[in-house]
Amino acid sequence: MRASAAVAIGVGATASVVVAALVQGAGDSPLSTALSLAVPGKYRSLIQDAGHTCPEVTPNLLAALLTQESGFNPKAHSPVGAQGIAQFMPSTWETHGIDGNGDGKRDVWDPEDAIPAAAGYLCGIAKDIKDVPGDGQSNMLAAYNAGSGAVRKYGGVPPYKETQNYVRSIQALANKPVGGGRNVTANEAATAINAAVKMIGTPYSWGGGNADGPSAGNCCSPNGRSGSGISGFDCSGLTLYAYAKAGIALPRTAAQQYAASEPVKPGQVRPGDLVFYGFSTTRIHHVGIYVGGGWILDAPRPGTQVRYDPMDTMPDLIAVARPTSPHTQEI
Repeated sequence: MRASAAVAIGVGATASVVVAALVQGAGDSPLSTALSLAVPGKYRSLIQDAGHTCPEVTPNLLAALLTQESGFNPKAHSPVGAQGIAQFMPSTWETHGIDGNGDGKRDVWDPEDAIPAAAGYLCGIAKDIKDVPGDGQSNMLAAYNAGSGAVRKYGGVPPYKETQNYVRSIQALANKPVGGGRNVTANEAATAINAAVKMIGTPYSWGGGNADGPSAGNCCSPNGRSGSGISGFDCSGLTLYAYAKAGIALPRTAAQQYAASEPVKPGQVRPGDLVFYGFSTTRIHHVGIYVGGGWILDAPRPGTQVRYDPMDTMPDLIAVARPTSPHTQEI
């Protein structure tokens, strides 16, 4: 996936040029809803109904899970064999699939079957692991991703990075206000880009950066690099800082920032959008700020500095999303 530029600017553009390119003709983005816009209208009633199957499952939680699993693609097929809008493995579908629309078939590729089946499966999991210590919802989501056996074995969410990110991302998305948030405006995006531009040359620091600016990081990156002795930014620390300057509070990690933003379709990308990298939305490992012309501003990795990079700097570009400023309302 390579998003097209909404505004083309050169990589040597100054902050003032970025502002001009963003604001000219852009205007403020209208009020929009983060999760409800991501839910196709044809699935909303299905999710609303199935989201009341049991007390542990809500429409927002179910919608967030489907967003995370397939992006509401009923034909999704993962490399490991998961199928359909809810990404059931064939063996799981065999035992937990239902004929939701009463047409006489249990079809994993049919959202009218798969969506209520996913809700029923979640409810079954919640009942099965109700005695496991910890947060029941977190345990339920972890079991959906890694299996009830793993949750029982570890007495809660297992120490698998993918599963932990999965649980955090879905809960962040589910708890994100629905029906009252708004996209960031062009002026807010310009402010964020300007803030990031001023940090060009700042060292990369694993775990470094906060709303106030560069900070010492911590230990350790997947390659064992520590940021504890370096004042600077990691990738999500930079984006968090940049948007804090625009008055937008982002979560700390790249995966959480994706969950707190609204996906943007190719052809609708504009400067200020966040560009995410990972082999799935549950395994996002990097984020940068789109500045136009196929370029991003980012803090790439240990040993580098905040800089401009081409948008295809990594081979696993997974999504582009626009931060939202939330209000409170449910679907």
